[in-house]
Amino acid sequence: MNIFITGLLIFIVVYLILNWFAKTSSQKISRTARNLILIISLILAVIMLIGGRLLVSLPLFFLAMSALKIKGLTAFQIWNLWRVLNYLRSTGRFSYFGQTSQTRPSSNISLDEAYKILGIKKGCSKNEVIKACNTLQKKLHPDMNPNSNTEHLSKIINEAKETILKSDFT
Repeated sequence: MNIFITGLLIFIVVYLILNWFAKTSSQKISRTARNLILIISLILAVIMLIGGRLLVSLPLFFLAMSALKIKGLTAFQIWNLWRVLNYLRSTGRFSYFGQTSQTRPSSNISLDEAYKILGIKKGCSKNEVIKACNTLQKKLHPDMNPNSNTEHLSKIINEAKETILKSDFT
């Protein structure tokens, strides 16, 4: 009997959803889907914030990136940027709020850090280093994104490029 009632409830819910899709315009459907995704990610972020896990910063980071209106970033590039920011934050070189509780090390970036920041491997050519830097700068430079605060990230990218060029190509 319970299986029959459950099946009937599922049938009714599916019928109502399909009926709504048939009668509603595509703009309203897309708006509803967008709002639903935003609400689910906010709920997920709050749940993870309460849980205190490392992953708490990922949904909040995705929401912050969309709020910053950085143009041209794919989800994979946002993921890589999140990894770089967490790495820089753990080494004391970057703070989400402009301050850090750790003592700030020297402003020079190590060679390994520079390669991680630019997302390239050791042994690449000078042109590949410059191309990786230019690709990141096109997306993060403050002139390309006047509504966002990416000056610090832009400086870090330039410092990483200069570190690699000075140590490997001089």
